[in-house]
Amino acid sequence: MKWLRRVLWAVPVLALIAGIGFYMRPVSFYNEWMYVQDYRAGIESHFIRIAGYRVHYLVEGPVSGPAVVLVHGLGGRAEDWRNLAPYLAHAGFRVYMPDLIGYGRSERPAGFSYSVRDEALLVVGFMDALGLRQVELGGWSMGGWIVQLIACEHPERVSQLMLFDAAGLDVKPSWDTALFTPTTPAQLDALDALLMPHPPTVPAFVARDIVRLSRRNGWVIKRAVASMLTARDVTDTLLPRLKMPVLIVWGSLDRIVSLGQAEAMHKLIPQSELDVFDGCGHLAPDQCAGQIGPKVLQFAQ
Repeated sequence: MKWLRRVLWAVPVLALIAGIGFYMRPVSFYNEWMYVQDYRAGIESHFIRIAGYRVHYLVEGPVSGPAVVLVHGLGGRAEDWRNLAPYLAHAGFRVYMPDLIGYGRSERPAGFSYSVRDEALLVVGFMDALGLRQVELGGWSMGGWIVQLIACEHPERVSQLMLFDAAGLDVKPSWDTALFTPTTPAQLDALDALLMPHPPTVPAFVARDIVRLSRRNGWVIKRAVASMLTARDVTDTLLPRLKMPVLIVWGSLDRIVSLGQAEAMHKLIPQSELDVFDGCGHLAPDQCAGQIGPKVLQFAQ
């Protein structure tokens, strides 16, 4: 009976501690829950050393399947592909999703440039480390810029290229780039309004934790944005050199990288296919995966 009384006392105490922990650090709780879900879904999580840096990546799909590498965008991570990647994995592709240096669970070295060109070199190193001689390569937003550089400079490594709401052209942002490192809940709301046509209301305690993390890790994004704004790695003159099939996927309501840039890329790449999805914003590969997935699968096969 003493043992039972102790258990009965312990349960509410542990629940209270967990509740306080969730209130103080909701993002960490959400991340851990997502990691558990990924594990139960058979998604593998690994770390690998590339050029001396510790890089995290996810992979799903049959080991013997054709390789697809998907590269996330600014401030993103491998899990951003979790709604789109299953379309490819369930069709037999082996889908690799690295966390770029400075993002997700990869290392954040102080001495790294965080430029798109240096991130591209790391992605090529990632492919080398895993023995991926040729892949179908996809990138979203800044990741789309990165994969353009890889496809242009290492065309033999890319059988097909997929660009999702991709940056890369010499176009200055029409919005305040400081919003990518929000320091107040109001700035977070403004960023969400840029990213999504109909952003959800973020509870105050969740917004507070997101802002805390932004203040802690925002230096990586600031360094990446500063490098991109120099325009030294823009791809306007490189894209016409591409020879592999290219799929360009865009949300019609993208306020980060406008639909006009998608149309410009389509003109620069004569063999490209442009598909625009109505009602979708910059987060189309995640929030509109149900519409985009079948098109991506049709292209990949």
